[in-house]
Amino acid sequence: MHKTIQNHIPSQAIPRVLELLEHDNLVVLIKKERKTRHGDYRKLPNGKHQITINNNLNIYRFLITLVHEIAHFEAYNSFGRFIKPHGLEWKRTFQHLMLPFINPEVFPLDLLPLLARHFKNPKASSDTDSDLAYALKQFDVNNDKTYIFEVPFGTVFKFRNKKVFRKVNKRVKRFECVEISTGKVYLFSPNAEIDIIEE
Repeated sequence: MHKTIQNHIPSQAIPRVLELLEHDNLVVLIKKERKTRHGDYRKLPNGKHQITINNNLNIYRFLITLVHEIAHFEAYNSFGRFIKPHGLEWKRTFQHLMLPFINPEVFPLDLLPLLARHFKNPKASSDTDSDLAYALKQFDVNNDKTYIFEVPFGTVFKFRNKKVFRKVNKRVKRFECVEISTGKVYLFSPNAEIDIIEE
């Protein structure tokens, strides 16, 4: 298991990650891409703890996601099962576990200020921090993506190869888009990946 994980994270992070994973009752599985999450944590009925991480993440997002899920495990062990999933106990644990990795030996220099800002108050998903999410996506293998913030209002696009929308307005941080078939308005994060439809 650990050999496989080492292929998915920055080499300088390996020793510290292996230390964090030194638990007999913790299992890490690498899964095929899931659109709704990068990873997850849960306690299994047999008493063991399981973390799953998507296999398509670049090494920096994989590391952040792995430490995010280890923080759930550590917070559970330290504070019990009645804490909020992304409450104060988890936030403090995540900050504490992540701090040793936020340095130029592990992350590129241009990511460090974004990570420092994000980890002052980490959210349930790094995707809600659009600046950090966009910066992390620049390290993806398939980088010829179009993001919703890049296209003009009026653009018609497909999202996740399913529904078709038109970009119509901007709120404070998100974009209003109308689903063509129903007329319903949806809010999109600025870094949502879209496929433009030529009209």
